[in-house]
Amino acid sequence: MVKGYVFVTGGDRGIGRAIVLKFARSGYYVGYSYYTNEDAAKKTLDKVKEFGGNGFYIQMDVSNSSSVEQGYIEVSKRFPYLNVLVNNAGIIFFGTIEDTSLEDWNRVISVNLTGVFLVTKTFLPLLRKAPWASIVNIASIAGQTGNVVASAAYCASKAGVIGLTRRLAVELAPHIRVNAVAPSFVETDMVKPFIDTPEKRQKIKELHPLKDIAKPEDVAEAVYFLATPASRFITGQILGINGGRLTC
Repeated sequence: MVKGYVFVTGGDRGIGRAIVLKFARSGYYVGYSYYTNEDAAKKTLDKVKEFGGNGFYIQMDVSNSSSVEQGYIEVSKRFPYLNVLVNNAGIIFFGTIEDTSLEDWNRVISVNLTGVFLVTKTFLPLLRKAPWASIVNIASIAGQTGNVVASAAYCASKAGVIGLTRRLAVELAPHIRVNAVAPSFVETDMVKPFIDTPEKRQKIKELHPLKDIAKPEDVAEAVYFLATPASRFITGQILGINGGRLTC
């Protein structure tokens, strides 16, 4: 018996894949999107099927309203309603503000922030149909502090996600809860340049009081907690997945 229905943006790899697998293993029917890497999306689905889970994937550009609307139509054909929406899709850009072109800025904001707005707004009808529903946004410690290696565009986009999360928690209550997680470094392709040698890896570990680096599964566990009824009285919160670190 299916526990509920979940949709994850950017579920083809990294944190998104870990979230998809967590929900699928827990008995949820999980849909997820990919942008360009269909091979990775297929691998995620293969892993879901290995343990008898239910899942499917679609191609979607979260920054494009037409693509998001088409994605909603496809998901609606499979789900009678939506219990959980996880806004995970995102990109990163490194460099100083002098190195950031307007095109760079617009691309990061359009995917990381506008994408959360578009997907949430478009998928609301399915969420409203559910007996219980919640949204979890993937923010970042970069949205909480300026002491980061990422660009101003990335920091601004994730700070925007945090602000949007807090506003939506008020606006969509009481039926839909809205929370976010704010990870520090997580072992994904995005941070490989910072941990690709033993020396670099140790340096990053030392930044965290827990002397370790988060794995995608650590984020997935937190998302699952915030998304499901176990946290029924929690909304508008930003949960740090940062090993005790206050800056990044």
